[in-house]
Amino acid sequence: MVFEKLRGWRSRHPFLPKITAGPDRLILTMLAVPGVMVVVAFFLLPLARVALAVADGPDGLATYFIILTNPRYLGSLIQTLAMSAGVTVVALVLCCVSGLFLVRNRFAGRSIVKALLTLPLSFPGVVVGFMVIMLAGRQGVLAEISNALTGERWVFAYNIAGLFVGYLYFSIPRVILAVMASAEKLDIALEEAARSLGAPGWRVVRDVILPGLMPGLISSGAICFATAMGAFGTAFTLATEINVLPMVIYTEFTLNANTAVAASLSIALGLMTWACLAAVRTIAGPSAGIST
Repeated sequence: MVFEKLRGWRSRHPFLPKITAGPDRLILTMLAVPGVMVVVAFFLLPLARVALAVADGPDGLATYFIILTNPRYLGSLIQTLAMSAGVTVVALVLCCVSGLFLVRNRFAGRSIVKALLTLPLSFPGVVVGFMVIMLAGRQGVLAEISNALTGERWVFAYNIAGLFVGYLYFSIPRVILAVMASAEKLDIALEEAARSLGAPGWRVVRDVILPGLMPGLISSGAICFATAMGAFGTAFTLATEINVLPMVIYTEFTLNANTAVAASLSIALGLMTWACLAAVRTIAGPSAGIST
């Protein structure tokens, strides 16, 4: 297909010298070499080394099943999956509503609102965790307000609720940009036609708006889920009572020097995330734009 496109392009430019399929193939191969080198150096070789670390462990290949046989590891996996799925669902709902509103309404300060919603893209996970502490930590804003109103401090920054808020905070920009891009492509005439035929508002949303937004929702939701599954900086900042899989991997590798277990948990986390993305890709089809 590539060669045919190249030949067609050259046929429209007769002043260029004719190049056969052999040189074409050589040029494309040379262009692919840097990408292949990057994949080998930064993905395949480290992945092979991680797999060897598991095989060299005291339990050998049986270490791969430790995430299913150890209650602590299994609990951390379930908690990580549940939190990532919850963050994804909440982010999609919030961004679907706010993205449609921003695309279809013009008002003073609209650009500022859009800038504020996408601002967290520039923040690393550690900064997001610090902001959650400033919001819901022991000396945070909510703690001061609740102490003034009720005499008790509301603190949830250091448990799974705080991590949920932090992940939601940096997931919203990723989702809302995709939703707004999809919303700008919606055909308003289809909605007007549905209303003219007597469809109530909820039917218009279900049968016209949501199908049009679906590619953006699926792709951004998959990215949101994968990011929440492996995010570490925010969890590390808040990690007092948090037992998510990235923190367990960090603890096993650095504090317990249990390289084999850390490697097996890393592979399990990667495979779990890849399997979820592959399932979404299969269900949604190529229109979702998700690469697995």
